[in-house]
Amino acid sequence: MAIHNKSHHNHALMSLNKMRKDNTLKNKTTADFDPPEKPVICLNIMDCCDFLKEIPDNSIQLICIDPPYNLELAGWDIYDNYIEWASQWLNEAYRVLSESGSIVIFGGIQFRGVKSGDLIDIIQYVRHNTKFKLINTITWYYKNGMSAHRYFANRHEEVIWLAKSNNYYFDLDAVRVPYTEEQLQLALKDKRLNPENTRKGKNPTNVWEISRLNGNSKERVGHPTQKPVEIIDRFVKALSYPGSVVLDFFAGSGTVGRVCISEGRHCLMCDSDPATTEYFNKHLELMKELGQDTEYISTQTVDDFFSADEIEGVI
Repeated sequence: MAIHNKSHHNHALMSLNKMRKDNTLKNKTTADFDPPEKPVICLNIMDCCDFLKEIPDNSIQLICIDPPYNLELAGWDIYDNYIEWASQWLNEAYRVLSESGSIVIFGGIQFRGVKSGDLIDIIQYVRHNTKFKLINTITWYYKNGMSAHRYFANRHEEVIWLAKSNNYYFDLDAVRVPYTEEQLQLALKDKRLNPENTRKGKNPTNVWEISRLNGNSKERVGHPTQKPVEIIDRFVKALSYPGSVVLDFFAGSGTVGRVCISEGRHCLMCDSDPATTEYFNKHLELMKELGQDTEYISTQTVDDFFSADEIEGVI
């Protein structure tokens, strides 16, 4: 005779399970958090590995990076042993992430040379040498790009999303794509779909159609590999919450900092290129032209950042 576990009918256990659910970030959304009056921002010009060593354990909710690919585009993009170098910041990234935290890494898998630092090498390393969980590979699809004659013209890039644990924060509602009225009425007729979620919009899936920045784009600040605000915004909204800390240790154009100011996240940034400060200031100018709020609290060091009153209680 089968023995059925009826423990789920116990009211005390049900209350305990509800409390556990309420106390975990895994089941919360943006609506459960109050944004800071002013986000705290820290931008340092220094080596990423030195910068990471200054950051406390388990203090970061989201790391969003676009690392060098070892394509020898400039001095900052040349490494004799790419994965040996990358392993240093990957290991540090795991240490500084909170239990609900994630890291997003832009890259590609189309590089021919074994020296190139593509995402295949990074995935190989994290699977065999870290406890990171590979949650998604996002395909960023765009219609604009370079032509080609010796191979199929490239129209996409890959981005990997890794989480520190299975209890990662993910706010799908914050990034749902609205249906048209016609699409919504058709979707509501589908009995397989939850009507409440359907009204919120659809899951954007792991294929994102977002245009690349053209040379004359109004978003351009001068960095050669600048990513669109729209794609960074989606990651920040989905994988971090208002008042949490976002880290970009390959700050480049400073786009992550711009998005954090707009979305009420605190942000740590560093880059070895002094021009990053100019790029970030250009972002602030563009935000002002658009009538967007650019108020933030500037800190000079990592210690100052985590000593700010606005950060208290975040970690």
